[in-house]
Amino acid sequence: VPAAWQRPYLNIFKHFRVEEWKRSAKEGDVAALTDARLKGTVYRIRGSIPASNYLQLPRTGTQSLGLAGRYLYLLFRPVARKHFVVHLDVATEENQVVRISFSNLFKEFKSTATWLQFPFVCGAAGASAGDRAAGTSRRDPEGAAPADVRWTCLVLDLRSILSLYLGRRYSHLKSVKLCANLLVKNLCTSDLVFEPGVTFSEARQADLACRGVAPMPREMAFPVPKGEKWHDLYDYIRFPSEGSKPPYDSIQKSCPGAAAVSEDPVCPLPQPVTLTKAVRDRLSLIHQITGPKAVSVPW
Repeated sequence: VPAAWQRPYLNIFKHFRVEEWKRSAKEGDVAALTDARLKGTVYRIRGSIPASNYLQLPRTGTQSLGLAGRYLYLLFRPVARKHFVVHLDVATEENQVVRISFSNLFKEFKSTATWLQFPFVCGAAGASAGDRAAGTSRRDPEGAAPADVRWTCLVLDLRSILSLYLGRRYSHLKSVKLCANLLVKNLCTSDLVFEPGVTFSEARQADLACRGVAPMPREMAFPVPKGEKWHDLYDYIRFPSEGSKPPYDSIQKSCPGAAAVSEDPVCPLPQPVTLTKAVRDRLSLIHQITGPKAVSVPW
């Protein structure tokens, strides 16, 4: 359970004062820019080699963020026509370090006892369901972000990811490494599910608080011009996904159009996930040949 100072959510960039680069590190082409659309500062990380261009929290691999929130929120936009990589190091209750990585470079899901690698499918604003599923479009190289890729709120359920894929109990987020090519507005952790496009009055009427669901805090929100709808402008991805059919071998938007929550603020909470047989077989084999060893993951 997060300490009081981490509730109801923690703005990671603000708390660790990213702009000062004392408790965080940057390598390569990393710059703070003012984004006209979002009306605020964003960090642009770019370069031909993701591993050489990154923003990292905390500053060194020997330190730990120590953030216990169940959900990690990443507000970002992939750079068009490029590939990106994100690494998260999380600690289990057994004091084992597990790396969770996702990238549009990855062709398929891979896993070991200490590393989960998920393909990230970048959907274009007007892409068809088939294009999203394939992770490509006619005009973009395989896996690369399309030209009209949108700002995205990615919500990772760290507790469920460790439990479902490795049978481990989540303890805390140790570190984050954001590698080229990305634009990043913010990182936050919380035990609450924040729903964009839901007003505080709608949340009160639907009594969402009792289900751990809340409207998006102001400092985590993307701006929505009057008369527009959030889901018509941005993407919202929760992983593991709720209300959609398996497999869960990649991270992508679960539906081609605007999310149902834009019409109905009462959206379902995460449900138990059914893994494909191929994933179950791989994980079963991993459990047989590997034990719960404490492994430090190199940067």
